[in-house]
Amino acid sequence: MAREYTLVINPGSTSTKVAVFKGEENVIQKNLSHSPEELDKFQKITDQYEYRRDIILDWFRTEGFDTAQLQAVVGRGGLLKPMPSGTYIVTDTMIEDLKIGVQGEHASNLGGIIAKSIAEAAGIQAYIVDPVAVDEFDDIARISGMPEINRRSLLHALNIKAVAHRVAKEMKKEVNELNLVMAHLGGGISIVPLRKGKMVDANNANEMGPMSPERSGGLPVGDLAKLCFSGKYTLAEIKKKISGKGGLVAYLGTNDAREVEEKINNGDEKAKLVYDAMGYQIAKEIGAMAAVLEGKVDAVVLTGGMAYSKMLTGYIEERVSFIAPVIVKPGEDEMLALNEGVNRVLSGREAAKIYEQEVK
Repeated sequence: MAREYTLVINPGSTSTKVAVFKGEENVIQKNLSHSPEELDKFQKITDQYEYRRDIILDWFRTEGFDTAQLQAVVGRGGLLKPMPSGTYIVTDTMIEDLKIGVQGEHASNLGGIIAKSIAEAAGIQAYIVDPVAVDEFDDIARISGMPEINRRSLLHALNIKAVAHRVAKEMKKEVNELNLVMAHLGGGISIVPLRKGKMVDANNANEMGPMSPERSGGLPVGDLAKLCFSGKYTLAEIKKKISGKGGLVAYLGTNDAREVEEKINNGDEKAKLVYDAMGYQIAKEIGAMAAVLEGKVDAVVLTGGMAYSKMLTGYIEERVSFIAPVIVKPGEDEMLALNEGVNRVLSGREAAKIYEQEVK
């Protein structure tokens, strides 16, 4: 039986996305839902791994596949120790850290655990690709202005690196030959300077940078401090105003950019002002990250769900095209990105990394 398929596993809080790839082709994909009643039986998220693994294997076999046909299994990377980007072999040390939750509990921690369990039984390798914990910051980028607070690397690493690799391929270069400013435009917004393939800085999408559909972005800190001590809000409520109920949803009551554009097209001047302000802030942050690269920028790349909006990307492009050509790569396909990461290793274009060697 030929080993020609890759199983891709992407666990979310209430579902697990699964896909089978043959080379670059997505042969079949499914979203496997998990009821709250089933998940409530487990004390910790990582305790769910056998339950989710068995559902995945049932689906896989029902679709007519056999694990003897698999060449690799890849899972979404979780909240591991800070690490360089890349494709990693899932090792026992990594599994221990995923189970402990070294940077917190999250459904993505299950990705590597499930992948290794299935791969071991099939006698093949399990991998993860560019987890949320990727940290390639220059030390200078960690300084905040207040010694008690460090700037942290939390960003949409998987999509940013996957799109950067695609752009490099189109430019007939390797990603480590280019300087790019990457802008991931989704529910959260990550603007990242990619210097020769490394993500050396970023706005933390939850706390800084431009406002987004549901996040406030950076705020005037004096006024924020006053709000915190006004007695009107609990810590949880303030955090929700910053991430979840900030940005477009705070001003316009919706986190859907399409609804906002409809309002603008119907002559809503407030909607236009707020939406333009988001584009303006994104453009400013792109400019700041171009300065990190000393102005040596090969391209500015706009990606993520909101990059489908010609109104928004057009507004941004008008303001940043003086820096470098603007390339628009809309959407986010995590399953494709995970498969591409594994393919780079299986084809020999990239070496797989070992977690414990990289996080020493």
